[in-house]
Amino acid sequence: MLKQEKKTILIVDDDVDYLFQMREGIRDMGFDVITAGTQKEAEDIIERTRPDLAILDLMMENQDTGFILGHRIKTKYPDVPVIIVSAVTAETGMLFDVTTEEERDWIKADLFLDKGIRMDQLHREIKKLLKL
Repeated sequence: MLKQEKKTILIVDDDVDYLFQMREGIRDMGFDVITAGTQKEAEDIIERTRPDLAILDLMMENQDTGFILGHRIKTKYPDVPVIIVSAVTAETGMLFDVTTEEERDWIKADLFLDKGIRMDQLHREIKKLLKL
């Protein structure tokens, strides 16, 4: 019987504690994890590696880092699901969503989640996006 290869998830966030928690939580779900703490680091990874799914922080060095990285991933790997996570709503009151085609067209993400999502919820969303 063939052993199914582990899916690889790219996590990009400039908060080292959050990145560590996400990495450990997603590894516990049974996925391989690649992490990046800067936009440049993430861009280098995207150039040489095709993740099965990407989880991107929205605001890092720039307020739109997540949007930029989402666009780069979707341009290079159109079928790779992208989740943007952010505390932007809590911090600014601004709401982002990707429920309409128009929003997905400019945001280039499959899902937008507020930071603080529980790991079991995140696991369900990842499984849905990867069709597992």
